[in-house]
Amino acid sequence: MTDATAIPHGGGTRPSTFATWIQAIRAPSLSAAAIPVLLGMAVAARDGFFAPGRLVLALIGAMAIQAGTNLINDYYDFKSGADSEQSLGPSMVIQRGLLTPEQVWRGGVVAFAFGALLGLVLVYLCGWPILALGIPSVAAGYFYTASPVSLGYVALGELTVFIFMGPVIVMGAYYVMALQFSAAALWASIPLGFMVAGILHANNIRDIDTDLHHGKRTLATILGRTGARYELAALDALAYASVIVAVLTRTLPGTALAVFITIPRALDQLRIVFRETEPKKLNLALFRSVQLHMEFGLLMIVAFLIAAFMRW
Repeated sequence: MTDATAIPHGGGTRPSTFATWIQAIRAPSLSAAAIPVLLGMAVAARDGFFAPGRLVLALIGAMAIQAGTNLINDYYDFKSGADSEQSLGPSMVIQRGLLTPEQVWRGGVVAFAFGALLGLVLVYLCGWPILALGIPSVAAGYFYTASPVSLGYVALGELTVFIFMGPVIVMGAYYVMALQFSAAALWASIPLGFMVAGILHANNIRDIDTDLHHGKRTLATILGRTGARYELAALDALAYASVIVAVLTRTLPGTALAVFITIPRALDQLRIVFRETEPKKLNLALFRSVQLHMEFGLLMIVAFLIAAFMRW
């Protein structure tokens, strides 16, 4: 059901409040938080640990933090001028007049608060290591674009995403299940970290010209278009190579090699990036990166669940 009020910036009708907020939090991107939590769960299940109630808390909490990160990022990107009505990246709810900048900022704070509340419940249930992982995660999400740190503006975006959407979240999810850490969870998190860093890097390749114009320093603007293309190829290659190393050292089960099914998706992504310079066409490469991360992650999850079933 939609409201028939005209949208201030553009034609058509205004979407419902619910639809607007779904757009604002960029709901499809929440898979970047859900996949690593489920991977941590799957590794723990392979090791004989499973706690469904704590899993639900961790899953919802991680997605809430991701939603808060998206909202706060859109707010500060709009305020800095990095995102405008011509941008392809953000949810566009501010640019289209669907929400005010202040509403988006408050929504981000509420999402962070909700995620932090669930995190505190997990701290009570699981102990201080969750607090040690959670506080830096919330800080990294908020200060990704927020001043005075603005990690995404000083070429630290990929590293931040790799750490917090890879090892930190997978290891945290494993700990929630098992109340201990494991080498397998760490190794499983590394290729997924490379994949999620690839999503951000594909985004930055698409936005390289506008970021240069607004003085936003990313690895893509520093390396230049050619160098940035090869970095994306390196991130994909490192993801697959780390799986091979982990399987050969028996840290990951042999079933993890199923991720190589996704190589055609990776090649399609790279083919677009190496051929195109138009942002609208490069947007398809970003979409392929999101698909690649999801498919790669799901195959890793299935690999560990198969290993768990075989062990039982």
